[in-house]
Amino acid sequence: MGHVIARVTATPATLELIAILRGRHGPLMFFQSGGCCDGSAPMCYPAGEFNISDTDVYLGNLDGTPFYMGCEQFEYWEHTQLIIDVVDGNGGMFSLDNGTGRRFLTRSRLFTDEELAVLKQSA
Repeated sequence: MGHVIARVTATPATLELIAILRGRHGPLMFFQSGGCCDGSAPMCYPAGEFNISDTDVYLGNLDGTPFYMGCEQFEYWEHTQLIIDVVDGNGGMFSLDNGTGRRFLTRSRLFTDEELAVLKQSA
């Protein structure tokens, strides 16, 4: 496997909602909520509005939008690829998708043994 393995990806519906929110709010960022307040939803903020700490893990970007997760939560999710999707409903109260009638949702799949080997080599 000679290609980069993405830790986070987005569905076409997600990319569409990101473009709408970027048009309204400018540059964006995501942080995977760890279960407080808004459950475990991926939270979308204006870039720089959510303080990233030295212990947070950068997972990649979705159409230029960086995506982070806390290190303790990453320990549980490191064997999975996050697939950010959009479904009908209300977004998290602090997330920019709130009020759009759609919300971001994290789906996941386990990495294969081959993919995990590639990820470990690139770490």
